[in-house]
Amino acid sequence: MILYPAIDLKDGKAVRLLRGDMDKATVFNDDPAAQALEFMASGCEWLHLVDLNGAFAGEPVNAAAVEAILKQTQTPAQLGGGIRDMATIEMWLSKGLARVILGTVAVEKPELVREAAKAFPGKIAVGIDAKDGKVATKGWAEVTDVDAVELAKSFENDGVAAIIYTDINRDGAMQGPNVEYTAAMANAVTIPVIASGGVSSLDDLKALRDCGAPLNGAISGRALYDGALDLKQALDTLKG
Repeated sequence: MILYPAIDLKDGKAVRLLRGDMDKATVFNDDPAAQALEFMASGCEWLHLVDLNGAFAGEPVNAAAVEAILKQTQTPAQLGGGIRDMATIEMWLSKGLARVILGTVAVEKPELVREAAKAFPGKIAVGIDAKDGKVATKGWAEVTDVDAVELAKSFENDGVAAIIYTDINRDGAMQGPNVEYTAAMANAVTIPVIASGGVSSLDDLKALRDCGAPLNGAISGRALYDGALDLKQALDTLKG
């Protein structure tokens, strides 16, 4: 199982939000590229990047910070937030991004997900962010009637590289992940599922690893910044 350290970008800085609230942002590093290098030095296999402003704006906003990370690190990175058309997908992949994450458009324009997954095999992930099992879009500002597991299943045969499932109620709250629902999603599809939201300790990672579902990995942010989770120790635990 892969551990994806998260770098959430707001106004060019690495931050963490509480349950997706842009007004409840804590700045952890003024230099996101330096943060990425720290994670890389600990041996991480991937980086998880989110353009928070972009998620609300519907277009890239923190592009300079993302590009600085891509230029200064060799670790594969995936990015979500504000990627809502083929031109933006192509732009990011041309700059060296390993994988783009499509969230809002997965609900509003699922045909774009299918087209992109076909055009760029292995490089398109779907971000499914849910509150009480229902998908939220536009930076989590709008909760839809779409069931999260059903949305994941709708992309089952389209070549999607991964599904990143975030439980909004747990995100940034240091309360542990929603293991049961994440496992249910992973067991419902053959697409690799990455857990996000609430991973705050080694015990949380072990619970996901041992949940009985074939999870690809887990994303952690605040716990790494707060020191509640030691990245190197966590990586060693997941390899063991």
